This record gives sequence, structure tokens and C-alpha cells, in this order.
Amino acid sequence: MPVETDWGLRIDEVKPKTRARCLVFRDDLDAVRSAAKDATAPHGVIIVVTAEDAAAALLGPAWQSTPPEPIMTTTLRQVPSSVPVGYDLSTTIDAGVINVRVHAEGEVAAAGYTAVVDGVAVVDRVGTEPAHQRRGLGTAVMNALAVAAMDQGAMTAVLHGTEEGRALYERLGWQLHSKITSFTHAA
Repeated sequence: MPVETDWGLRIDEVKPKTRARCLVFRDDLDAVRSAAKDATAPHGVIIVVTAEDAAAALLGPAWQSTPPEPIMTTTLRQVPSSVPVGYDLSTTIDAGVINVRVHAEGEVAAAGYTAVVDGVAVVDRVGTEPAHQRRGLGTAVMNALAVAAMDQGAMTAVLHGTEEGRALYERLGWQLHSKITSFTHAA
């Protein structure tokens, strides 16, 4: 569970190689400096909206950065999902997390998750396996997530995407809100 701090949120032990993930929502180098104190264990991660160059200069060479990635938002709308022949789409909800999967011959071809928090759907881990790309499966997953999230009371949605996925999201009406950069402590 996220822990609120003076500088943002800290999530402990997200993955086996991640000790703490620190999210700094303000464009504030003092907040980045404070987060670095909580995330410096091997493989700690800081995610910031602060300018990449300024944060990199502050953190120093022990922190490796990713290229900036988009944070996108949209107003949700009901669009039916359809998948090509040979694919099946399913939607399940477990502990408040909506899970959409597209299967082909028993294998997951595309998937995505969302959870609704205070009327906002937080979309995560949307992806299509390489062998199944360019068939509309990502669009089908996004549309199914939107319908299920609206059924749970969401009116808007937010996601942290990749530059590769940005074109899909923009085609679906999502707009760039800001960019974030992740920094990982080397060891």
C-alpha cells in the first residue's frame, strides 16, 4: 500500500529487485532530494515530474534514468469492444481491480488492468504480445476497460504510458497531461 509522505507517495517492495518506489508529484527539487533518502537502497526508484536534466544533476551518477514517458488522461465513454475472429475477450474484477484479457487458442494475446479510485480509472499494464499486434486488440482492451470502469463509477481515466503506446491512446481520445521520468539507484 502507498505511504503518504511530505514529498509524495512511497510504495515499499514493489518487485523483488525494487526496494522502494517513490512518486514525487511536484516540480520541486527539494522533494526529489527527500525522496532520494527513502529510495537509495539498491534498486530504489524515484518517479518525478521535475525536468529530467535538473533531477539527474541533483541525484548524481548513481541514479540511472529512463527517457521521459507520458501521463495521459481522458473522459471515459462507452464504446463496445470487439475482437477479430479467433480471439475471445474476458473481463473480471478481483478485489476492485478490473482485468481485461484477450485470448487466442488459450494463450493471452493482449491484456490490461484498471482500478477506480474516487471516480478516476487508473489504467495499468496494457499490452499486446508481439505476434498479435496490429489487429485492434489494444483498442479492444482499452474499450473494455473503459466500459468496466464506468460501470464502477469512473468518469475520467489516467495512465502512465510509453511513447510506443502513446499513438494508440491518442487515437482513442487520450491527451498528454505531463511527462515523468524514472530514476533507479544502481546499487
